[in-house]
Amino acid sequence: MATVELRFSALPEHVRTARLVAAAVARRAGVDESVLDEVRLAVGEACSRAVGLHRRGGVTGAVRVALVDQEKRFLIEVEDEAGLDTVPATAADGGDPDEDTLGLAVLTGLVEDLEVTSGAGGGLIRMSWPVSADALAV
Repeated sequence: MATVELRFSALPEHVRTARLVAAAVARRAGVDESVLDEVRLAVGEACSRAVGLHRRGGVTGAVRVALVDQEKRFLIEVEDEAGLDTVPATAADGGDPDEDTLGLAVLTGLVEDLEVTSGAGGGLIRMSWPVSADALAV
């Protein structure tokens, strides 16, 4: 089981890099070409959400992205350090109160195997896609 891990400061400009790396690692792991756009979009959405939570909550820690090539699945975890007490966006502070809900709805539409958890130490989005049978035979 090979793992690639990225850690980046919670800045929007790093989300694009995470998307590109995730797509490249997914391709190498054997994820079907027809699904790579979904992987790229899902990672972008999950990382953007994590960056937004960090920025709204004043959290200075890193966003972590783990790309794991399992035997029959390709797993991606996006972890933030914004705890449950992170202040949600409000119209008064220039944010969109539905931004987080919309981001999770987009993820639900893109990823069949999706798990979202959060706790005092931060949140975790776990997503996975099947690896093509051709890649398993190699």
